Amino acid sequence: MKHPDDDDPRDDGPPEEIPQILLPTEEEAQALLERQVGEEELLPAIPKADLPGVLVVFPLRRSVPFPGLVMPVQAEAGNETGIMEQALAQGRHVGLLLAEGGDAATLPRPREFRRVGVVAEVHKRIRLPDGNSSYLCKGVCRFTVKRFLRRKNGAPVARVSYPEDIYPKDEKGEAMARNVLMLSQKVANHNPALGEGFTLAAHNMDPVGHLADFATAYLVKEVEAKQQVLETLDVAERLHKVDVALTRELVTLELGDRIQQEIRSKVEDQQKEFFLREQIKIIRRELGEEKDPQERDRDHFLAKLADHDYPEEVDAKVREEVERLAMVPPVSPEYPVIRNYLEWLVELPWNRSSEDRLDLDEAERILDRDHYGLVEPKERILEFLAVRRMRPGKAGAILCFTGPPGVGKTSLAMAMSEGMNRKLERISLGGMRDEAEIKGHRRTYVGAMPGRILQMMRRAGTDNPVIVLDEVDKLGKDFRGDPSSALLEVLDPAQNSAFLDLYMDLPFDLSKVMFVATANVPANIPPPLRDRMELIELPGYVNAEKIQIGRRHLVPRQLEAHGLDTKRLKIPVATLRALVGGWTREAGVRGLEKAIASLCRKRALEVARKKRRVAEVKPGGLEKYLGPPKWEDDPVRLTPGVGVALGLAYTPAGGDVLEAECVAVSGKGKVSWTGSLGDVMTESCRIAHSLLRSSAETFGISEAALASQDLHVHFPAGAVRKDGPSAGITIAAAMLGRLTGRQMRPRTAMSGEITLTGEILPVGGLREKVLAAKRQGVKRVVLPAQNRPDVEILDPAWTRGLQFHWVKTFEEALPLLFHGFSGK
Repeated sequence: MKHPDDDDPRDDGPPEEIPQILLPTEEEAQALLERQVGEEELLPAIPKADLPGVLVVFPLRRSVPFPGLVMPVQAEAGNETGIMEQALAQGRHVGLLLAEGGDAATLPRPREFRRVGVVAEVHKRIRLPDGNSSYLCKGVCRFTVKRFLRRKNGAPVARVSYPEDIYPKDEKGEAMARNVLMLSQKVANHNPALGEGFTLAAHNMDPVGHLADFATAYLVKEVEAKQQVLETLDVAERLHKVDVALTRELVTLELGDRIQQEIRSKVEDQQKEFFLREQIKIIRRELGEEKDPQERDRDHFLAKLADHDYPEEVDAKVREEVERLAMVPPVSPEYPVIRNYLEWLVELPWNRSSEDRLDLDEAERILDRDHYGLVEPKERILEFLAVRRMRPGKAGAILCFTGPPGVGKTSLAMAMSEGMNRKLERISLGGMRDEAEIKGHRRTYVGAMPGRILQMMRRAGTDNPVIVLDEVDKLGKDFRGDPSSALLEVLDPAQNSAFLDLYMDLPFDLSKVMFVATANVPANIPPPLRDRMELIELPGYVNAEKIQIGRRHLVPRQLEAHGLDTKRLKIPVATLRALVGGWTREAGVRGLEKAIASLCRKRALEVARKKRRVAEVKPGGLEKYLGPPKWEDDPVRLTPGVGVALGLAYTPAGGDVLEAECVAVSGKGKVSWTGSLGDVMTESCRIAHSLLRSSAETFGISEAALASQDLHVHFPAGAVRKDGPSAGITIAAAMLGRLTGRQMRPRTAMSGEITLTGEILPVGGLREKVLAAKRQGVKRVVLPAQNRPDVEILDPAWTRGLQFHWVKTFEEALPLLFHGFSGK
């Protein structure tokens, strides 16, 4: 089959196999350099007039040839060897030309060749064991391809010309040549493979154009940069390009050397320190001043056993683990696991107790010093201490302080620990979902450690601290277990004398620990856990108590925290009363303390700016510092309109007064509700509506109005979740007022569960509800008759100014709720 190049010399033809160029090894490079310098007479220069005008072209892929240099060219058996053999047959000259594109299995097309190459004279052929051949070639001079001719026997053939180098006429070329020579020596010094032969050869290069070629061939790595130097005929420009390439290469090499030196220095310092430390250890060990790590650890743990009193079971376990530790190499991953377990065994306070201070007068003084009011909780704490005094070995109850935020639950537990002279540890259980936080992980897990209970025991250093379990009503659970179930063993006085942590795997006595839990909503505590604790309610504060707390505790604390004194800021009782009523309405005193802190910050800024102000802040001056009041008497609550009723509610933040609104629209006698109501409150809406429909005549409601109107009940603050049965009477009153057009009595609130027969059942949270009514300005309170004992035991200060009315049925409540309603 005829080759396409035979018909059209301009046709590139099919791709052919790509030859490979072997770069010289270190030994070959040294030999080539010596050949360059010492054997020039064996390779005499050939006049360009004697060079052929048509050359067989051999493609180079990964190297660039240069005139005057010797290089080996490897040709694979087949087409590549044929190219070299054809060149040898036509006069031992071959054109070495850089080619781009194609792959190892094909020869490049004419357009893939560069147009400037080197004509080389083939001196020797070496047959390789794999069937390929290596040809030793010496570059003669540059050539430029005019055009490619049609191929003979598949070898690329080109018509070429031989351009002359253009040398500068001034001394610029000599200066650049010296600079290139200097850079070449510096770069060559970073390559030990080049040796002294390179420097000798570089100094003997003449003319300077050959020096540029020589330096580029051996010192420049980028193929493209080499090709650009080869294509540059202007010697001055060629030297400039070589200068730039060598400078870039030198900067890279120097940076690499600097980095390598830094790494080497760091490694040497580390190795030096390591060897010195090892030598010191050996010397100390020989002198008997230092023991082997295993022996030292063994002596440490056995000394702990001798110094402290441990239970017999713990003593045996420690000795067993010490023997295991002696059999494990220190480099083994098991060694730190055993050692960590031993540390926990010897550091836990198995039989170490602090001496209780059971002075009731001192404990009462501390409680009164830190807390105002809270008579019942303080009395229960003193009872607890009295029992401990009468019977020191008795475990006692697990106390749980419940109440809204900011009433002093956690601080009361801290005062207890101070009064008893016990260590205090605290853990927040809010959001805890992993039971391993309580009972620990087994030692088979990586990074295992004991639970939080034993961690606190180790920190306390005694087996009878006070441990505060904060937010016990906010425990969670998921796939990792139920922490509340894990707490059952901890908080059960009948079981916690042998509490078993999964990590320790030894029973630990928690019976001497005084556990104090805190919670906002007791109903959210799991029943089994709640059954193991004694609930002590901490009610919200009335305004008088808040004023005293602010005067005795909050104001002095904030003055000290802000660097002020009574000469710079004085907050009288009247100002505190205005602050409590207008800026903070809450069950606790956290909001009051924040308002006092804000007032102190404003005054501190004035003092820092050297503004003279009267120290005393009067009630009228609060708006200047805190802005307008956030709370004012709600006119709806003072004089509710038709279809509006006031109910008393119990929330996690304390008691509150809620409004129940009812409107009527044309319809078919249905009822709907809004306000984020729970299932119990929605049932109360249905019960109230059914009660009014079943006793319409008794309540003076028109049958036509019930049949033709739909009722819609709404509780404002729709984003707040609401639920519970105590709003039943409030919902019925709002519906009745809307259907009869009657208006509720002013400043009247109510609470009670309602039934389909109109009975009013008792409800809970009376303490918080009464405080909320007093705080919000309510004067008359309607409550179930069965709740009367719950109100009578309240502090008179909480009920002063309130009128209580007790009812058994909804019909009895009507004259108390509406004007002009006599009932039947």
